Amino acid sequence: MEYQDYYKTLGVNRNADEKEIKKAYRDLARKHHPDKNPGNKEAETKFKQINEAYEVLSDPDKRKKYDLLGSNPQRWQQAGPQTADWGEYTSGGGEYGSADSFSEFFSTIFGGGFGNRAGTRESGRAPIKGQDIEQPIEITLEEAYHGAERVVTRGDKKRTIRIPRGVKDGKKIKITGEGYAGYAGGIPGDLYLVINVRPHPQFERREDDLYTDLKIDLFTAVLGGEVVVPTLAGDVRIKVQPGTSSGKTIRLNGRGMPKLRHTDEFGDLFAKVLVQVPTTLTDEERQLFERLAAIRTNH
Repeated sequence: MEYQDYYKTLGVNRNADEKEIKKAYRDLARKHHPDKNPGNKEAETKFKQINEAYEVLSDPDKRKKYDLLGSNPQRWQQAGPQTADWGEYTSGGGEYGSADSFSEFFSTIFGGGFGNRAGTRESGRAPIKGQDIEQPIEITLEEAYHGAERVVTRGDKKRTIRIPRGVKDGKKIKITGEGYAGYAGGIPGDLYLVINVRPHPQFERREDDLYTDLKIDLFTAVLGGEVVVPTLAGDVRIKVQPGTSSGKTIRLNGRGMPKLRHTDEFGDLFAKVLVQVPTTLTDEERQLFERLAAIRTNH
């Protein structure tokens, strides 16, 4: 039968304390958990080896007995396989807790399945919280402004999830208990919806503020007047001062995005003025511009 080095399996030295052994086990068990590696026989085998190693090294009595005989491959080979009368170790239940989940090496040393330490582990296994799941959710900027709903399907269950107003790109919405199932009595993992806000053709978002371009004609820029500014809550009419230059930024207080945890508060909207110069002129218009240019030059 194949010799099992439990310390090597968990990647710890022989003087490792309980805390080091537990941490190594949890890290490896999460990495090789069947839920995370569906259909991967190599990962399943590794997962069983990890559990077997932890079953022995986490139990002071079993670890002591393993160190006396099982941890010395030369002594093991010289003594030959034999079932040691070290007490009764009953087999546990569960998908990965049955007696055939443990190696012949284990059974030869301990004479059976794994122990059951009630109150600390189910069937001798340390409870592990199920893996968390991240699922991308794409929304528009308008939905981020007004809030939205999405139906999330997990297995045969459907849940309607409310996406709050003011949510930002990359924000994670936690849905407790909707991740992978736990192991050995561990609680289920959680589902995280990762928000992806699609770029908007008109507005650029920076935190809670919005930025946009405001195109105005030359005559309004020179003489002043009213213009319409689009916002996510509807169009707003504002007055443009005479002599407004291209590139000037006009700030509209409270016309930006709602703040995530204070949705009665809003960021601001910054509109950058872009003066539109006419590209085609009638003869009359050209003459008027020429007369204006002459007047400006003479002054």
